[in-house]
Amino acid sequence: MAWKFAMAAAAAAAVLTMGADPAPPVQAPPAPAIKPYLGAAGLPDTLKILPPAPQKGDVRYETDRKMFLGTRKLAGTDRFALALNDDALSGPALMKDFSCALGVQLTAANAPKFMSMIPRIGRDASIATNLPKDHWQRQRPFLIDKGPTCIDQAGPIKDTWDYPSGHNTYSWAVGLILAELNPERATEILVRARAYGESRMICGVHNMSAVENGRTNGGILVAALHASPEFRADIETVRAEIAAARKAGPAPDPAACAKEAELLKSPY
Repeated sequence: MAWKFAMAAAAAAAVLTMGADPAPPVQAPPAPAIKPYLGAAGLPDTLKILPPAPQKGDVRYETDRKMFLGTRKLAGTDRFALALNDDALSGPALMKDFSCALGVQLTAANAPKFMSMIPRIGRDASIATNLPKDHWQRQRPFLIDKGPTCIDQAGPIKDTWDYPSGHNTYSWAVGLILAELNPERATEILVRARAYGESRMICGVHNMSAVENGRTNGGILVAALHASPEFRADIETVRAEIAAARKAGPAPDPAACAKEAELLKSPY
């Protein structure tokens, strides 16, 4: 009788299971929001500080067009490939790009505090960029004139604005901070930061005016960041962290760094 009872119980359980709703999947908790150092309330009004975006018919507008058309000849070259590489803007990708200039690649393993600062600076860079972008609504250069770009023109970028460059605001700000922390490598770091912004023009996704004023925007951001006690405290912490990382190495590949340096000598 026991076996009959067990079979009946199993059958009943099966019926109940078939009729029951499946258990909901376990949802991973959302990633915590990245907290900027300053936020909109702590940033200067970059819309007022930056010059107006070039307008159709003025000299700067036509200069932008000439620069876009003139740099299309770089399509397919090693410099064009570097511009595509520089499109990636994550903290690890950015630190890889600065590795030759700095003498070491910073990572979450050898510079955890600094790597945690990078996305926070990025949030402030976005805030500093979005206000003038949304106000001026300057079209991307490939929407004005035809020419090859290093990324897909039909992708999401076509629905975003040109002026000023967010990539250059961010990369120039990071470059200035790295130069401050490593003054003996400041020249190399700032050359790479300048070239990073120029990659946006060579890629064909930003006008020259957007790149130049991205640098201005990055400088505004760094000046404002130094008014933050939290940022200043973090800078002092990472100074020793980066020095230790540079001492421990390994240094980046010398041949690759020599090739990069040669490309940066003549950006256009």
